[in-house]
Amino acid sequence: MGRSRLSQGAAAALLLAASLQTASAQFYKIDTLDAIKQSAKTLAYDMMLMYPGNKTGQEPGILPGPPTENKGDYYWWQGGALMGTMIDYWHLTGDTEYNKIISEGILNQVGEGRDFQPAKHRASLGNDDQGFWGMTAMLAAENKFPDPPKDKPQWLALAQAVWTTQAAPERHDNTCNGGMRWQVPPTNAGYDYKNTIANGCFFNIGARLARYTGNKTYAEHAAKTFDWLWAVNYIDNENYRVYDGGHVNNNCTDIHKAQFSYNIGVLLQGCAFMYNYTDGGAIWKERVEKLTESIFRDFFADGAAYELPCEQKKGGCTADMLSFKGYVHRWLAVASQVAPFMADKIRPVLRKSAEMAVKQCTGGATGRACGFYWTGGEYIDPAIDKTSGAGERMNVLAAVSSLLIDQAAAPVTNSTGGTSAGDPLAGTIPSKDRTFKEITTGDRAGAAILTMLLLGSATSTFGWMSWDR
Repeated sequence: MGRSRLSQGAAAALLLAASLQTASAQFYKIDTLDAIKQSAKTLAYDMMLMYPGNKTGQEPGILPGPPTENKGDYYWWQGGALMGTMIDYWHLTGDTEYNKIISEGILNQVGEGRDFQPAKHRASLGNDDQGFWGMTAMLAAENKFPDPPKDKPQWLALAQAVWTTQAAPERHDNTCNGGMRWQVPPTNAGYDYKNTIANGCFFNIGARLARYTGNKTYAEHAAKTFDWLWAVNYIDNENYRVYDGGHVNNNCTDIHKAQFSYNIGVLLQGCAFMYNYTDGGAIWKERVEKLTESIFRDFFADGAAYELPCEQKKGGCTADMLSFKGYVHRWLAVASQVAPFMADKIRPVLRKSAEMAVKQCTGGATGRACGFYWTGGEYIDPAIDKTSGAGERMNVLAAVSSLLIDQAAAPVTNSTGGTSAGDPLAGTIPSKDRTFKEITTGDRAGAAILTMLLLGSATSTFGWMSWDR
């Protein structure tokens, strides 16, 4: 009898523990629209607990860092990625709680030339770093994020400024028959490397500016950039796998074949915008289809987003890599809007991945902290990857928020309700007193202006970009 009662007690204890574990695992519910919004709201709250930019004495717009200065785990560009994630959160849920903080954070990082090259971060500037901030500004314009005061830089003009500085001749030399280098200052490690993400951000912004403004110059440069990535085989011509880059000293033939999800993701979304801009152009349709097939095959094979180069070994991913899943969820969701023929293929995959993501959010004192490893179904503390967990939180927030994409308005354009003020000359004059104006028919026909800037006269036009190093 005694053993029988002990066994029953032990069984009851095990049952209780199991029920508690199940309850904890189901903290984030995503089975209804209201549940998704509530889960996203809690995830956003936990994410913003890690953002110091709204505190006295802290720098608005960035996460703690950089690690090279022992200030935290995160680099400058990841602040831009966070701002974009929170803009999407607002757009998808309607929650305005963080809008003022986000707007102030973005505007604090625009820099003296209003082109996301602030002096404080210029010495370590990469084209991809600037590109991430540019994509966030573009997103703000497309989502009709509340416009800044008239005396401040405007979202569309900021995206144009990034594109124009990156289209300048000094960013595109003849090595490897074109393409941008990873880093901007020649003294930086990585200046000899031409990679996919730098060129992918430029392609992505150009495709979206083409759709927003109707200006064909943006589209022409976007197409040229994609063709270059294809020609140097950073996009595998057989299977559409996307590789990381190559060195100019080897004519970019020593391809580093690591496959990072944000490389293929940023290209896929850009192709979707080009598909939309060209009213269903066959070549862009095929590229959307092939890249989607490739990203699902390599990065979603087990249902959840999986960072192929580093996730197989715990502690193998850097703080950068630990944030890629969220960008991919966000970019794929929007791709399903601007290339709607892919919605039925993309959205079920994103839902399955989000379900697996929230299942492992059972950690920390709250019982809802999220880790990076989604496929195993259990929480693994971010400490194993030597970070404080900002990327991990941002990933799950993006995955959950993106489930609302079918309820959200598609990205607007200048002719479908866009309100952000544009400036075709943004990025050419570092004036703090520039007057921004609304895009006009003349601006949409202003390809000649941009073309002129990008031809022979551009050397002097962009001369101010030669800062002291």
